[in-house]
Amino acid sequence: MTEGGGGGAVSGISHAVFLSYTSQDAQAAQRICVALRSAGVEVWFDQSELKGGDAWDQAIRRQIRTCALFIPVISHATHDRREGYFRLEWKLAIDRSHLMDAEMAFLLPVVIDDTRDDDDRVPERFREVQWTRLPGGETSPAFAERVRRLLSPESPAPAAFETTAPSAGSAVVSDAAAPRGLIRRRAGVWYAAITVAAVLALGYFGLGLLTGSKPGAKGGASIAVLPLVNESGDAGQRYFSDGLSEDLITALSQFPGLKVIGRTSSFQFRDTKEDSRSIGAKLGVAYLVEGSVRRAGDLVRVSAELINASDGSTQWSERYDRPYKDLFALQDDITNAVAGALKTRLLAHEKAQAQSDRPPSGNLEAYNALLHGRFYASINTPADDRKAIELFTAATQLDPRYALAWSELSWAWTGLASTWVSGAPAQQAYANARAAADKALALAPDLAAAHLARAWLLLAADFDWRGAQTEARRALELAPDYGRAKLYLADELATSGQLSEAIELARQALATDPLHANWYSALGGYLLGLNRLDEAEAAVRKAINLQPSARGYYPTLVMIAIQRGDAQAAMAAAQQEPPGYFRDLALALAEQVGGDRAAAASALKLLIDKHADDQPYGIAQIYALRKDPDKAFEWLERASSIRDSGIVSLLYDPLLLRYKDDPRFAAFCREVGLPTPAESQRRT
Repeated sequence: MTEGGGGGAVSGISHAVFLSYTSQDAQAAQRICVALRSAGVEVWFDQSELKGGDAWDQAIRRQIRTCALFIPVISHATHDRREGYFRLEWKLAIDRSHLMDAEMAFLLPVVIDDTRDDDDRVPERFREVQWTRLPGGETSPAFAERVRRLLSPESPAPAAFETTAPSAGSAVVSDAAAPRGLIRRRAGVWYAAITVAAVLALGYFGLGLLTGSKPGAKGGASIAVLPLVNESGDAGQRYFSDGLSEDLITALSQFPGLKVIGRTSSFQFRDTKEDSRSIGAKLGVAYLVEGSVRRAGDLVRVSAELINASDGSTQWSERYDRPYKDLFALQDDITNAVAGALKTRLLAHEKAQAQSDRPPSGNLEAYNALLHGRFYASINTPADDRKAIELFTAATQLDPRYALAWSELSWAWTGLASTWVSGAPAQQAYANARAAADKALALAPDLAAAHLARAWLLLAADFDWRGAQTEARRALELAPDYGRAKLYLADELATSGQLSEAIELARQALATDPLHANWYSALGGYLLGLNRLDEAEAAVRKAINLQPSARGYYPTLVMIAIQRGDAQAAMAAAQQEPPGYFRDLALALAEQVGGDRAAAASALKLLIDKHADDQPYGIAQIYALRKDPDKAFEWLERASSIRDSGIVSLLYDPLLLRYKDDPRFAAFCREVGLPTPAESQRRT
């Protein structure tokens, strides 16, 4: 069937989740299902065609009558469809909920787009409980864990799901797996009113640094910013509260000696029920910043507090109300107010701070467009990437000297070219990215984000690994604690075969963002290149645990199993990859070592039929595994002709490195601008 859950007969109350969705939302619902099942949750979810008939109808009714939790997937599609079987499912669930104790958690609405929580076509009963936002169905480990705990018999009914004051709760939006070695930059740096909270928190924190006292028994000078709660009553304003949270992270990161956890890791704890001690332990920090943002028309209210992670005590709290038009003036007011408390040492660093997200003109519309663009960029789909490009372009039009907006625009164009399009459209996208990066650097030569955007462009579009390294190193010089810069420099070092240095930098980046799934995946690839298989597997499995629904992680596990000579493990890993190119590649790799030559040939043919034009590098890998170097080099040449981004992993690809002593390998490296294996060895 195309709508509603599916499953076998049950008796009594089960421990299963019923996932209800309309057919237009099947892909997003599938992502939610995969994430929950990966967390050990039983999900009633069926993607077969709608069957109809009394037996089928009775089976659905029985499942809704006996499921433990009912998750309706809400979207523009459900708003537009006045009729549909999902509406009967909703009614049955609501009818059952009226028979339950008021404290019992049963209805868990999930929203996969920007549908408002006051949508009049959503049943009132759903609007009475808190919604969780999972854009595109991307499901955070925190949400999956919360569902798992709700299904536990000893788990109390959580008030977070039953509230008379609906709010737009949201799950973390994480990076999707990027093609081999290129890790897409998704979370940005923000700069506006939340420096209210940033500098105020440092007022307390900075005094401890000045007096030489340690901020906490564990974690030292360390802090994490949890996502500020959007209390605007408008789910569409979530990007604004998230942007202010990230601005706080940016502001805190400017202080030497202060460890600040990155956005991806700290946002894992959105809407969490975990206590401060548990969060502090998982992130390795002594302090947490929590708070809320309410924007109503021309007014902004920011509330924030600094929490001692060891005991949950509040060390400082404050609330500010200001007109939105005075947003940047508000930041300056708070900076000046805290300056006296920070005395001279930290104040000097604050004044020297060069990395700012403010538009030079102070244009709030330009700043707002930047925030909105980053929100769409974080969702990681072709349509949303194009929307992000549109918004970043608007920011540059509103303030043509807005260097950061030009940097973001360059990054978005590179992401579109390297991930979603190929051929002439990709080359045009790269040209647009180049123009935007040039503009950003001309406006702000010392902006780290601009140098990092140029680094990624040089590597993805030109295979200019030397130029990319130079730009990444410059970004790190300008912002020494910039975890993203460390990761991208690590990626570029790995591209040139310097894996030991890449591994060290990746571990440093993860110290600032310990729950960043893509960074663990990248680390796993580097470790695989050195044949450190146990460490590589641990890193990739960490990535999978953090982001179960992401694509592109399992092929690395397949390659690890192949290196171990374990055909069964290779196939088991391949079968867990979500549908798409990476699943086709993983299955083709696993079949080559499975012993069935007909199945191996069939899997290779399928890969060629579906992906010859846009993913030739993966086909070269298969031929290398089949011990056919002539075909492997033929497909590498095809990969070079279309600038397949997979080539950047050539010098740590254990399959193609089997032919590193073939003269054609060194010749190909020179052709695409990479060092030869011998040159790479001399550099390490």
